[in-house]
Amino acid sequence: MHIPWSDVELLVAIADRGSLSKAAAALAITQPTVSRRLAALEASLGEPLFVRGVEGTTLTALGERVLEPARRMAECASEVVRTAAAAEVRPRGVVRLTAPPGVAFDFVAPMASELRRALPEVELEVVSTIDYIDLTRRDADLALRVQPLSRPDARRALVAVASVEHGVGVFASEAYAKALPRGYGLADLTWIAWPASHAHLPPNPQLAARIPGFRPAFASDDFLVQLLAAEAGAGAIILGKLRSPRALPTPLVELAIDLGPLRSTLHLVGSRAALAIPRVRAVADLLAAELEVAAKASKASVRPRRAQR
Repeated sequence: MHIPWSDVELLVAIADRGSLSKAAAALAITQPTVSRRLAALEASLGEPLFVRGVEGTTLTALGERVLEPARRMAECASEVVRTAAAAEVRPRGVVRLTAPPGVAFDFVAPMASELRRALPEVELEVVSTIDYIDLTRRDADLALRVQPLSRPDARRALVAVASVEHGVGVFASEAYAKALPRGYGLADLTWIAWPASHAHLPPNPQLAARIPGFRPAFASDDFLVQLLAAEAGAGAIILGKLRSPRALPTPLVELAIDLGPLRSTLHLVGSRAALAIPRVRAVADLLAAELEVAAKASKASVRPRRAQR
């Protein structure tokens, strides 16, 4: 039996996105087309690959068996694209970078002008998300991640281009800081953090471990909303001290709270194949250099203040 690559790509897209509509958006086709193609594929196999439900799709036993070789095929297809792209003479084209929202805001965005000046023919697309983006399938070319490479298969396929460690601190607006009582501690602060749906993300677990019955007074699944709430005086927020030297000043001040040995790391990661492409390597080198500068600057500084609006 011959299964075209387009059908394999369809299978992986539906499995990864969890619904026909999201798969259609990822593949830039219509949902009816996805439904028709999936029905034809299942008919040729003689068994369903997915169970359709109100909340999306779930793999059947056959779907689970077929998915792993389908993923390997997707990785090989991405490898073909990268190998062809590596033939470019100078850095040009699109480079996709994924980063957590805070890192994208404080580190990547301030570099936009420098990246444009240094690489005028490169278009940088930043995917700002807390979700895991698979570099081996070229969902992105580079990633800035707080977690190091751990899985053996990831270490074989991916490379840590640069890694830095930096401090974290508790920050709030100046007005909020002045209103705090003498000798305040962690439990005395009004906290801004992630909602219950994202409670596994730092700093929620760390705060929950130190504050009995911890619940944020202001929660959002959007980092920028959290940051603006802190600037408006809604409470305190834990932030990393690693910022691009080009970042705009902020009105937040660091509070006198000892977080002990709490530290954070940031890792610039790329697949070996993607890093062979000149435009990806060029962006990676610029980011790595900026990480080094930012790490040195963060060791002896607090977040600078922003001028009055």
